[in-house]
Amino acid sequence: MSRPPEKGRRNARSNRWEQKEKTMVDREKAVDMTMYETDPRTDKPRYTKDEVDTLCDAKYVRLYDLRYAEGKHYCDASRRVREDLVALKSDEEFRAMLPDAVTIAVVVILPDGKPRLLLNYEYRYPVGQYLLSPVAGLIDPEDRDAEAPLVTAAIREIHEECGLIVKPTDTVTVINPCALSTPGMTDESNAFLCAEIRVDDLAEVSQDGCVGTELFAGFEMVDETEAERLFSTGRDRYGNFFSLATWAVLGYFLRKYAGSRLSVKG
Repeated sequence: MSRPPEKGRRNARSNRWEQKEKTMVDREKAVDMTMYETDPRTDKPRYTKDEVDTLCDAKYVRLYDLRYAEGKHYCDASRRVREDLVALKSDEEFRAMLPDAVTIAVVVILPDGKPRLLLNYEYRYPVGQYLLSPVAGLIDPEDRDAEAPLVTAAIREIHEECGLIVKPTDTVTVINPCALSTPGMTDESNAFLCAEIRVDDLAEVSQDGCVGTELFAGFEMVDETEAERLFSTGRDRYGNFFSLATWAVLGYFLRKYAGSRLSVKG
């Protein structure tokens, strides 16, 4: 749930990406729906705003009662205001919506050319543990107004949670534009991205930018061997479980980078 750093610095970083990421803008905004089949399943429950009651309205999470039939109710946890609930969207709006947050596979390339996956130990209040986690955070209103909102949010989160500034010679790509987290209880959604960043010294990595409720306890620079262990066991070095997002990022890292050595030149 990261908040933005100083606005001028954010704008300067975003402007440097404007031309390089033009193709990414197109990928985020222009989806050719003609390549997909027409969904014949039209007999699904539909709601209006009058059939949705707010049970809890907190800063970062809300709880709604969806009345999907006479006398039948379903609780929906959401980060969205009632007017923007995913359950109220048309099929077209659902397919075009921006997610709530971004999750980033931050792949650090050190001078030896070997890729390493940067993962944080972040305290997660609902489970009461420091969990091995990828860089992630909510998409801010300012990000949504950007030409490439997913990439813009990812660049900001990387700086806030890792202290790294994404350079024009680095790459940030969208892996999945909108994945639903746990749709049996929430409409929360995440975009998954990969950022490949060349770093001269690990001293550049810092968790000093955390704000609000964010609480970090170090990071791991995961190589291929450790990524395979984490992916296959589902436990960190302390024997603790981690999130599905961490498991997905580990899988992507292994699929794309296993056995590779990358050039250190930009």
